[in-house]
Amino acid sequence: MSNVWLLISLAYLLYLHGACTVFVLSIASLNFLLVKIFVKTKYFSLMLWSFSIFFLLCNRVYEGYSFSLFGQRWIFLDNFRGVFRWQICFNFVILRMVSFGYDYCWACQGSGFNQKEKSVPSDKYSFGIYLCYLIYAPLYISGPIISFNAFASQLETPQKNYALKDIVLYGVRWILSLLLMELMTHFFYYNAFAISGLWKQLSAMDVFIIGYGVLNFMWLKFFLIWRYFRLWSLICGVEAPENMPKCINNCYNLESFWKSWHASYNKWLVRYMYIPLGGSQRKILNIWVIFTFVALWHDLEWKLLSWAWLTCLFYVPELVLKSVANACQVENALGELFFREVSATAGAVTITCLMVANLVGFVIGPSGISWLIARFLHKEGWPILVGMFLTFYVGTKLMFHIQDAKRKGR
Repeated sequence: MSNVWLLISLAYLLYLHGACTVFVLSIASLNFLLVKIFVKTKYFSLMLWSFSIFFLLCNRVYEGYSFSLFGQRWIFLDNFRGVFRWQICFNFVILRMVSFGYDYCWACQGSGFNQKEKSVPSDKYSFGIYLCYLIYAPLYISGPIISFNAFASQLETPQKNYALKDIVLYGVRWILSLLLMELMTHFFYYNAFAISGLWKQLSAMDVFIIGYGVLNFMWLKFFLIWRYFRLWSLICGVEAPENMPKCINNCYNLESFWKSWHASYNKWLVRYMYIPLGGSQRKILNIWVIFTFVALWHDLEWKLLSWAWLTCLFYVPELVLKSVANACQVENALGELFFREVSATAGAVTITCLMVANLVGFVIGPSGISWLIARFLHKEGWPILVGMFLTFYVGTKLMFHIQDAKRKGR
């Protein structure tokens, strides 16, 4: 089955990237060779990350490379670059190359990622299955991201968690979500205001509504993209992690937000970065390294680095407060009520910080921070800021009640 999918995926790759397919295959082949050479040495992690970050940056700096770099005789190939920029998709390929490298390394050491996980048979770490994993058509463009071990184990034995009825229902829900997106784009002009910059001329209340709408629009957009490709993969027998398991409006802290926004990427980061860097023992330091990598992985833009560092800045107080809360044992009803009110207040602050960080990273950029602050700290903006905070406070309390109801229902 791997050979069939390899041929299908190669044809798909040629359609998408045309002559640039040679770049994808060359870098992937070189990575496979280096992994095989260095896998049993102490320099393996250094080699794998250096190689991956080098091409992550070079692909963007040189915008996918022109064939003229390799001589004028090849310049005609620039007319056959396909319908989709290969360097955009290659960001996901890099994640898969790292996944293959570490899964193969752990298999050689006989350790595995953890005690519960079993490595796939050694013959699965072949070049053919490796290449099939990197360019597997249903997940190639935007994921969801799946580890090499999980992919290889399902290649010959299709997933059994989703019956045909479940897959059909999943597809129907996707169609309904697409109709919702169509309604939003026709009747709610959040993105038009954001992209055009017209919202800078509006009141603080309008800015809040548009900002909140933009974030919900972004969530639904990615929800549709990721679920479409996951549905395609499920139909073909490979189950990938769900990228949006929870609605954006049902997250009141940064940790739960990042576990449910691009969840498969979060799992990849935990598996291949967070735990190898020391896990919870160095949590505060690790988040700065990881979010900086996430920003660079998305694109080489200052506004994305600003988003990453703002997120870390907001994340550190949350981690400190959680540590204090875990250390304090609530022994009576009054203490529990006080703790719940403090948690709801912290949740309202966190939601506000999330809005600011994501608007800076994906809409207004770092240059818009001072404008955003001035808009809400102005005399006319204070009532809106207080109302927004109270709304998020009440919303957080509602989330607590939903969680309690779920626990009682188990």
